[in-house]
Amino acid sequence: MNPSQAKKVASTTSSAQNIQSLSTWSRCHSEVMQVDWLILHFNQWFSHHNVILVRGEHEPEYFPATTDSPAKIQFAHGFFNSALHEISHWCIAGAKRRTQSDLGYWYAPDGRSEAQQALFEQVEVKPQALEWLFAKSCGRPFRVSLDNLTGEGGDGETFKDNVFAQVQAFLNDPQSIPKDGLALIQHLCVEIRDGKFLEIGEFQRTDLN
Repeated sequence: MNPSQAKKVASTTSSAQNIQSLSTWSRCHSEVMQVDWLILHFNQWFSHHNVILVRGEHEPEYFPATTDSPAKIQFAHGFFNSALHEISHWCIAGAKRRTQSDLGYWYAPDGRSEAQQALFEQVEVKPQALEWLFAKSCGRPFRVSLDNLTGEGGDGETFKDNVFAQVQAFLNDPQSIPKDGLALIQHLCVEIRDGKFLEIGEFQRTDLN
């Protein structure tokens, strides 16, 4: 065995050991461990899309693939729910927008006007509904995000109603869930819920209050 082959075998063995150590969700007793688990498994499950999930130290960002590197879904500050949120945007974006920085999304920062906030909420209904499905698949809490602490936008009740309604629509017709989102839910349910798919009764509007 030449040095190059030996290095490859060692890398494969190390990877297998890492997978084994994180293979059981129930052993992940901290958010850091759960994030490690999600990164490892997502990067395996979706390797055919030439994309990886990565921790970010600051704000989330999406980087399209280049000739030298895969696309990167970078989530904020190592937070598990931020990872789910950014994955949901990637799932909904589709192939064309995955070639664009930040998936081609319009975004105005915190401090939006009422009109800007209304547009933000319109764009966010499906991603946050999908994020809720992901979170439930993991047994994790979910909170809607208005992301406008210093701007205008009311109390968010209508937005919560819309997110809840979208979850109901997704579960009444699972094939309406974006293909990669449905695949992720199925993977998570196998690994975490003994294969039990999500049921509509697990989601209540009062959970968003």
